[in-house]
Amino acid sequence: MITSFDPEVLEKTEAILDEDLIESGVNIALVVDLAGHIVSHSRAKHCNHDVYSLAALAAGNFGAVNAMAKIVGEDEFSLLFHKGEDENLHFSKISDEFLLITTFGNDVSLGFLRLKISEAIERIRGLW
Repeated sequence: MITSFDPEVLEKTEAILDEDLIESGVNIALVVDLAGHIVSHSRAKHCNHDVYSLAALAAGNFGAVNAMAKIVGEDEFSLLFHKGEDENLHFSKISDEFLLITTFGNDVSLGFLRLKISEAIERIRGLW
């Protein structure tokens, strides 16, 4: 269980979010714990969403969906996707304690995004 992060690790995590996700068209990339606390984040210059509320609500949403997974006989749903008219949300587990939450527009394909997220998560796991 990770209880604290070295500032250098946090800086490198943010660099991964920037390089792998923001530069690929993602609007916001958040690493949060399951309580909704932001560990690391990055965002596109044009994006001004409230990342703190987003992190808290997204963690709660992930917890609720995983409770539903148990009801239907699954251990968990490790990935969630919500499609909106203009903005979309993607949630993916990094570990048992942390999530990667991204927001992106319709100009980014879900398949491409899933590939970039998978790559970013592997890089983050290797760093941690």
